[in-house]
Order: sequence, then structure tokens, then C-alpha cells
Amino acid sequence: MSQSILDKTPDILFLDNLQKIAIVSSGWHKSIVENAVKASKEYFEKSGITSDKIALYELPGAFELPLHVKKLAQTGEFDAIIACGFVVNGGIYKHEYVASAVIDGLMTAQLESGVPVFSAVLTPHHFHEHEDHIDFFSQHFIKKGTEVAEACIQTLESLYRLGKNCA
Repeated sequence: MSQSILDKTPDILFLDNLQKIAIVSSGWHKSIVENAVKASKEYFEKSGITSDKIALYELPGAFELPLHVKKLAQTGEFDAIIACGFVVNGGIYKHEYVASAVIDGLMTAQLESGVPVFSAVLTPHHFHEHEDHIDFFSQHFIKKGTEVAEACIQTLESLYRLGKNCA
């Protein structure tokens, strides 16, 4: 079992050198997706990353995430970017194609820019807009928001140490 970053003291120099972290979210199913955004922000703040180091962006849907993430990465203002979205089967198209395009686009943005990109884009096999599913996925996005923020901090701290050791 891995140790939570909150159970140890983050490298103070890592936090001092942090520029900003962007959280980009999709507006479709906003009442569900915003749970990941809020959970990520709360986790960052508990870890010593102040709210002025977190930039929030909201887009219409998940399909728009990769381009926006790529443009943010190209600015050089962000140490990391988190994408949050919910791709569900609306019955009109195969949501697997959209999900694949989004995840592939996020990975491409990360590899081309060198800026870590994290995904809290969920693609459930079945989602129906009734109370049970809405409650389940709302709670699940809280968990995923916390997990993605933890992964972000651990990765940035590791990259900081790697850069410090290579200097």
C-alpha cells in the first residue's frame, strides 16, 4: 500500500518553485464533474499548495479538453494540468471513440509539451440520469479528484527531485 503524500512532508523547495497547476473541466454533467475539481483543489490546499497557484478553466465538453490542455501547456505558465470530464453514451455516437480521442489527445499534449497532464476523465460503460447513478458518480468523482491531485503532487515532486539531481 502506498503512503499518502499527506502522511509525509512535501519537499519545501518543490512547493516554493511551483508556478501553477491548471484544472480544466468539461461542462457536460457539470454537477458531477465539479466534484473532481473541488476535491482536487481541497487536496492541493491541504498539501500546502495555495489557491493562487491553481487556475480553473471550464469548457463545453470533454472533446474540447485536449486542445485547451495543449494550449495551456504551451504557455509555459503551468507545471501540471489536470483534465476532468465525463464521457457517457448518449445513444447518438459511440462514446468509446470520443473517450479514446480525449485520452489520446491528453497523452499527446503531455508528451509533446513535457508538461505532465493528468486525467480524471471518466467513461462509464453505462450511465443513466437517475438518482442512483448521479449519486454514485458524484461520489466517485470526489474520489478521483483526490487521487488525481495526489498523483499530480507525487509526479511533480519526483520530477523536481530528478531535475535537482541532474543539475
